[in-house]
Amino acid sequence: MLIKKLKQLSSNQFAKNVGWLGGAELVQRVFRLVTTVTLARIFTTQDYGMVSAIYTTFEFTMTFSLRAGIGAKIIQADEEQLETICNTAYWLNWIVCVAIFLLQCVAAYPIAQFYGTNQLVLPLCVSGLSYLIFPFFMIQSALVERENRLHIKAWGYAAQAILSNVIIVVFALLGMGVWAVVWSSVLSYPVWIFILRHYQTWRPSKPFSLEDWQVIIKFGGKRLGVDLLDRLRFNIDYLLVGRFLGLEALGLYFFAFNAGIGISQSVLNSLTLAWYPHFCQVRTDLSQLKQRYLGSFKTIATIVLPLVVLQTSLAPFYVPIIFGQKWVPAIPTLIWICFSALPIALSRSNSQLLQSIDKTGIDFYWNFVFTIIFSLALLVVVQAGNITWVAMTVCLTQAIAAPIFTTWVIRNVLSKH
Repeated sequence: MLIKKLKQLSSNQFAKNVGWLGGAELVQRVFRLVTTVTLARIFTTQDYGMVSAIYTTFEFTMTFSLRAGIGAKIIQADEEQLETICNTAYWLNWIVCVAIFLLQCVAAYPIAQFYGTNQLVLPLCVSGLSYLIFPFFMIQSALVERENRLHIKAWGYAAQAILSNVIIVVFALLGMGVWAVVWSSVLSYPVWIFILRHYQTWRPSKPFSLEDWQVIIKFGGKRLGVDLLDRLRFNIDYLLVGRFLGLEALGLYFFAFNAGIGISQSVLNSLTLAWYPHFCQVRTDLSQLKQRYLGSFKTIATIVLPLVVLQTSLAPFYVPIIFGQKWVPAIPTLIWICFSALPIALSRSNSQLLQSIDKTGIDFYWNFVFTIIFSLALLVVVQAGNITWVAMTVCLTQAIAAPIFTTWVIRNVLSKH
């Protein structure tokens, strides 16, 4: 019976994809753990605060690249439209990414003023160079996902993680401070060019073409709204803590987040990347789609839940031993952030399902309403000046909202699709 079960599992493409991506995330977490320990010993809480500001800006601005929306359209496109969509998407990527780089440079000074330090201006401009690398591999990346060859993406994640974290550690030990993190993001992205362009041979077949650009922008635009709200929700706690409590409090909070949900986030990233093509394959078969969607809950229960319980139980022991005594005040915050991984996993499953069946509008409206409620709750709580209360609010609001929306999706979307 066990052998039969293992054979079934090994023949399941979704399980294979999760396995490959999970392995890549494990490599990433091992190297990131070394990096986190190194930075925890070298960086001050203010340094961590500056890194948080840079990451927040980069992640939020990257959403405007339409990277997720354009890639999702390529994955979902009919075969006869594929070449046209890929060519147009390639040139759209160049237009959008150059514009975003310039936008981040222009916005660097106001952002630095928001955080109260001009030291952020140049790092923000340099980190924006990463956007100019994206167009070289984004189409190939989407096609690899469309072909369900996610082991190639896994190799890319692992390779970038190794190179990025090695650069951070070496540069940090050389005394480069925050610049160690900035240069690691710029210098590690070219790895994707070599890997994806080697395994996916697509190249633009036209010198310049924007044929059917409206189709891509319409689809990507819908996804952009969801992604912007998602990024805002996942970064607004950083923004509020940094603005009202200062860079030192932000540094402590950012450390708790990375040392806490970081491991679970790696698992969630693997599942999210695997869920979308998994759902798209059966998007016209309601019975199969519902089965796969409900199966995602079992995956959450068997993978994410035990990991969260284990990490929260061990946090009081491993934080002072691995990272040092100065981070002990972050433990309560870390524990609450860990628990938030469970409702986040539910939300990711819902989002991938709705996107796969062209119901992105529903996902957008839900995210819009929830983001407003979420932001207002954080704005009230942050006034108390306690980062643990902020983390508690992050966890509880999502723990209440995610199951409600999940129930609604099952009753009102799957039954009518």
